Amino acid sequence: MKPEQAYACYNINKDVRLSSSSGAVFSSLAEYVLKQQGIVYGVKMSEDCYSAKFTRVTDIGGLVCLRGSKYLQAKVGDTYKQVKEDLIAGKFVLFSGTGCQVNGLKSFLGKEYDNLFCVDVICHGVPSPALWKKYAEYREKENGGKLKNVNFRCKDDSWIDFGMKEVMEKISKNEAEHIYISKDKNPYMQMFLRDYCLRPSCYECVTKKEKKSDLTIADFWGIKDVAPEMNDGMGTSLVLIRTDKGQRAFDYIRSITEVKEVSYEAGVKCNPAEYKSCVRPSQRDTFFDDMQAMSFEELEAKYAMPIKYSLRTRVKNKIKNIAKSILQVIVGAE
Repeated sequence: MKPEQAYACYNINKDVRLSSSSGAVFSSLAEYVLKQQGIVYGVKMSEDCYSAKFTRVTDIGGLVCLRGSKYLQAKVGDTYKQVKEDLIAGKFVLFSGTGCQVNGLKSFLGKEYDNLFCVDVICHGVPSPALWKKYAEYREKENGGKLKNVNFRCKDDSWIDFGMKEVMEKISKNEAEHIYISKDKNPYMQMFLRDYCLRPSCYECVTKKEKKSDLTIADFWGIKDVAPEMNDGMGTSLVLIRTDKGQRAFDYIRSITEVKEVSYEAGVKCNPAEYKSCVRPSQRDTFFDDMQAMSFEELEAKYAMPIKYSLRTRVKNKIKNIAKSILQVIVGAE
């Protein structure tokens, strides 16, 4: 189902935006619902950082843990049941998740509710929670500490060339260390980006053909070519309007966002996960058997060796880094 409208968009609150994966549109929509005494459902990391799970938020302060992408399958638990109870009680509910999670909720409810607002994210695929736990334990052992927080889409380097930032509480020093690893060097991200660790259904995702959400959000990859004036390096969201309810919600948040309408084709040109599944790699057939039998170090050596870039690409990246350093010096001198 082709969306009715498509937009490039970002939240004008820079702090909220920098703590989000792209343009922080989810936070704007969530605040819209909470200001109407509504309920927001989204995904947060568990206290031990070993898993992700859906949670119910009733105030703006609770949105902090819902911001940012979580690159692992989240536990649904009894969330669908809680959503139904809130809807029956007359609460305005925002449910956010992947397309299949939204469709799953709609199937569970069995009927439409005027007070339900569903937002899905364009999904590349859902990584194995078992692999994430194996990685987290490996990182704790390697660093002699306890993982206290993780940002899968840290923008410290840039929005496009993002990395993972881990907050590791050192056991011996009783202090926290912030560890940044580029997505190109992080073994977990490489296994994900190479499509080795996804659910079998992700390679033939039926949700791509029928999305039951009111509104879809995603990173606006390729924004520099479509709407360069909306690209300041801090992250821009792609917003796809699928229903009148989605349009009304989006119209409400316009006052706290920068918005530019674009064509659907331009919006998804660099984000094909909106309409097609990723290709199942041949290594997927052995990956999960190896994950059970191997240590993470062995798994990394087999499935996540760094990509070897051509000389031309290395020179281009070097020039880019030098230019970035010069710009930082100029800005600092102003």
